[in-house]
Amino acid sequence: MGGSVSCCSSGETPKISRREVELEECPITTAEDVSEDTGTYLQHISDRELPDELAQESNPSDHPRASTLFLNKSQTDVREKRKSNYMNHMSPGLLTKKYSSCSTIFLDDSTVSQPNLKSTIKCVALAIYYHIKNRDSNRSLDIFDEKKHPLSREKVPDDYSVVDPEHKLIYRFIRTLFSSAQLTAECAIVTLVYLERLLTYAEMDICPCNWKRIVLGAILLASKVWDDQAVWNVDYCQILKDITVEDMNEMERHFLELLQFNINVPASVYAKYYFDLRSLADDNNLSFPLEPLSNKRAQKLEAISRLCEDKYKDMSKNAMRRSVSADNLVGVKKSQAVLS
Repeated sequence: MGGSVSCCSSGETPKISRREVELEECPITTAEDVSEDTGTYLQHISDRELPDELAQESNPSDHPRASTLFLNKSQTDVREKRKSNYMNHMSPGLLTKKYSSCSTIFLDDSTVSQPNLKSTIKCVALAIYYHIKNRDSNRSLDIFDEKKHPLSREKVPDDYSVVDPEHKLIYRFIRTLFSSAQLTAECAIVTLVYLERLLTYAEMDICPCNWKRIVLGAILLASKVWDDQAVWNVDYCQILKDITVEDMNEMERHFLELLQFNINVPASVYAKYYFDLRSLADDNNLSFPLEPLSNKRAQKLEAISRLCEDKYKDMSKNAMRRSVSADNLVGVKKSQAVLS
């Protein structure tokens, strides 16, 4: 059911496997290629697994050094905005943005471990907006097609697969799910990771006909993996009144199969997505809420700084002790060798 191509497909069935590297890049030595002097040649397993490693490094949801897809897709619009502002001699955001001074220091309450919920959801919605707007094609699967699997009883418009959704519409859809299910901001970042992993693994695009169900599937999976108190599928049926539990279960199963059951999100990948979302916010004048640094918060930051400083001092002392112990052990062995 979920393996066929929808009406907004480009004609090719998306592949479930990851992007493969051509076999010519990793040739296998045969018996004819081995001379009699070298004898039988057995290829090492690490050499045979090299193509998968190269494919993984190009996938931003798996490798921390690969650039995120949403940030690349947003650069075209960002450059056009900067060019337009330069031509019109405009500097948007400078009048509304708060800057620190000698008497007042402004800090936002968003950190990589505790992001601001509202700002993070706005950034994730903006990343999805750029994914849809600057998509390469309209490759999709029936399981995510809103026409074949509607989320409500309202009639789906005839132009549902043509008109791109606005940023506000995507934000309201995600905010409704997060507020009703009481999900965290970290879950929103993991949702974006799973979404881009799906697009890469399944070689498909997020477009007007499938964005709601893809986002719903990513949120459903992220809430179960990330949050300690997972939201059950039946709970989402209470939020989206007209969707059935069977439909939710089937969509979740297909989502996992397309991800090849890879739901691991390394800390380095999570941090990369967080900071790239911050960069996306800066490029689009979505400022995180700034507040003046109060005495209470300053004391808290100072206490955290002292705690980290003491921790690093203890670590350096332990390292010095181990180094001295190793030097003494080497000296003892040299003395025993001389005496013997």
